[in-house]
Amino acid sequence: MKALGRAAAVAAVGTMLAGCGGGPGGGGGKISDGRLVLAVLNDQSAIYADLSGKNSVEAVKMAVADYKAKYGDKAVTENIDVIAADHQNKPDIANSKAQELYDRQKADTIMDVPTSSAALAVANIAKTKKKVFIDIGAATTALTGANCNKYTFHYGYNTYMLAHGTGSTVTKDGAKNWYVVYPDYAFGQDMNKSFSTAVQGAGGKIVKSDPAPFPNDNFSTFLLKAPGLSPKPQVLGTMQAGGDLVNLVKQYNEYKLRDKGIGLAVGLMFLTDIHSLGADALAGTKFTDPWYWNADQGNRAWADKFLAKTGKRPTFAHAANYSAALQYLDAVQRAGTDKSDDVVKQLEGHKFEDVFAKNATIRAQDHLLLHDVALAQVKPSSEVKEPWDYEKILKTIPADQAFQQPDPACKL
Repeated sequence: MKALGRAAAVAAVGTMLAGCGGGPGGGGGKISDGRLVLAVLNDQSAIYADLSGKNSVEAVKMAVADYKAKYGDKAVTENIDVIAADHQNKPDIANSKAQELYDRQKADTIMDVPTSSAALAVANIAKTKKKVFIDIGAATTALTGANCNKYTFHYGYNTYMLAHGTGSTVTKDGAKNWYVVYPDYAFGQDMNKSFSTAVQGAGGKIVKSDPAPFPNDNFSTFLLKAPGLSPKPQVLGTMQAGGDLVNLVKQYNEYKLRDKGIGLAVGLMFLTDIHSLGADALAGTKFTDPWYWNADQGNRAWADKFLAKTGKRPTFAHAANYSAALQYLDAVQRAGTDKSDDVVKQLEGHKFEDVFAKNATIRAQDHLLLHDVALAQVKPSSEVKEPWDYEKILKTIPADQAFQQPDPACKL
């Protein structure tokens, strides 16, 4: 019945990607319908498609293969499907897709979901359906604050972590006056708040902050305004991501703002952004990176496998999706069932290390993943020794310093 339901949904919607089917179900009925279904819900066609998208589906499939290899015939089930849907970065579509994935596709968990407004919508559905949701792609701290719930986990990064690493460091390095441009939706609003707090806490000043339409391909209004502000900003803090970030940086360089004494700080940057622009377009830019493919041999070994499957090096979102899927499957293995409440208990307070998360704990109070992160700097092209090797790691920020304390507003 479940397989037939899935086939009908695929035919009707045309957006689901089948994958990783297995043999006969195991677990003596402890796995509902004898099958686990992992759903990846993200942007598969627009501004966030490169940084996550279809290659996050491949990363999750890699986790399934590694889980099966690890446990062999002791696995709770070998029947594991990976499916996917495109939410187009729209909260209403994310809402309907999440309901479809949980109800018609029988997803046991939904993962990824970039775009904070979309993630908050899915978190609400997860709460209502009592189904596990592991968010990787969104950054809003509301997921572990006022909008937290028992079934939602926030995995990888958030706006506090980005601001604490980048905003504080750049300010302490001498860029005291900031002009911030942020996308006008939940993520950007949260980034603006977090960066303002970090900059001011480090002795800096936000000269002005402006919301920009999302998505957007023309930032000239904001860039032309920057040199005339008083006091003149020493740094432009851009809170855009993906395709919007690429567009803004291109225009920042076209208007030669760096030559006019206005540096660039990037709130959120992915490896694919640097690749799209070229290293020299961002050379010297500091940013906080949750994970880098060439930081150590373990990361590189996994990145080599990812490259063989996709033809690209992984972003931190790809690695985090792999890790989230693996940790979810391990939690199911420990619980001996896919019942959401039992899996949640196995995830809460879990300490682990894997290729993505070092010194990691899933904090029980709010379901936030704590792990070491890095302060990175973009290399000039003269220092890039091989394709995709664009980053120099300046320092490691320990897990207990990288993330915020639990929000009292979170009531699981």
